[in-house]
Amino acid sequence: MTAISVKTPPRGFPAAEFEQRAARAQHAMREHGLDALLVTAPQQVRYFTGFDTQFWESPTRPWYVVVPAAGAPVAVIPEIGEPGMRATWVTDVRTWPAPNPGDDGVSLLAGTLRELAGAGGTVGAELGPELQLRMPAGQLPEIASRAGVTITDGSAVIRYCRHVKSELEIDKIRFVCQLASDAYARVPELIRAGDTERAVVQRMRADLIARGADTSPYLIGVSGPGGYDNIIMGPTDRALDTGDVLIIDTGTVFDGYFCDFDRNWAIGTADDAVRRAYEAVWHATEVGIAAARPGIRVCDLWKVMADELAAAGSAGNNVGRLGHGLGLQLTEPPSIHPDDETVLEAGTVLAIEPGMEFAPGRMMVHEENIVIREGGAELLTTRAAPELLVVS
Repeated sequence: MTAISVKTPPRGFPAAEFEQRAARAQHAMREHGLDALLVTAPQQVRYFTGFDTQFWESPTRPWYVVVPAAGAPVAVIPEIGEPGMRATWVTDVRTWPAPNPGDDGVSLLAGTLRELAGAGGTVGAELGPELQLRMPAGQLPEIASRAGVTITDGSAVIRYCRHVKSELEIDKIRFVCQLASDAYARVPELIRAGDTERAVVQRMRADLIARGADTSPYLIGVSGPGGYDNIIMGPTDRALDTGDVLIIDTGTVFDGYFCDFDRNWAIGTADDAVRRAYEAVWHATEVGIAAARPGIRVCDLWKVMADELAAAGSAGNNVGRLGHGLGLQLTEPPSIHPDDETVLEAGTVLAIEPGMEFAPGRMMVHEENIVIREGGAELLTTRAAPELLVVS
């Protein structure tokens, strides 16, 4: 097993990290006229409090965290979660016995919002793109009415907070990127004659966990003769054969933070069209990494890669974008897309992901993870070889 090239980061964060997150949110709340911010989804709750539990897999109970205009967040949660929440930096933990279908935290949350936002106040919530309410949506108007507040879209505040990562967050992403890079390097050793996609992916998943990953919830393996036709399905029980191209794409997690990148292999042999397509997406990735720096708009980053792909004869890209943000979620804003005018800042973490259809039903996609720095991009993954690896 290849040794990991970066030191394992400590788990969790110091209280100062969460204080800075709350202060950053409160600055944005003032800019957007919000008196409080209400979050319910696991990623937002974890971001502001540090609380995490496998119990998120149960959808029975809603969970609430309120970020006030000043001071630390207030947790309004089922009493089963009180010990875990009190182990975080949050000291104001309000609970109710849940589940309670007649009043599952509604009264308690309404009272908390009335106290923290004030009568007539405005509360931001997860109502915008790429956000989800983890509560019965029909209860939101009732809570607003009982609290005497207006609930509006708070996505601009959440996006502002999470767009730029702290160095402690970046350390975790860098670690899991390197861990997965080392696992990818071993994949040729895992492929045996007659293997199915599923068998190879299962071996890689075991290798990732053995290297120190917490989980690998996104691990896709897709193959096809001379190329693949999608990058989101599989693995299946399709047996690999000579002339196939195999892509594996992983979103692997360490301490809540994702990597998200892929690697491609040819099985036995690769024709000239496959080799040229691989070189095209590799070079488009290189161009994207070189262009990614503070001050560039995401749409302009998209264009430099799209131009490179067009020059190489791309017939399109059904992925719909050429990359995205990355962090506590597999994909985060921004989208590297012609309509996204987000300006990159130092500390933004991105998946650079150019892809092309190079023949009918035959795709090639390449992906690396980077963080934006003042002097240019820092590569978080181990860069793939510029030529397609053929596995005999």
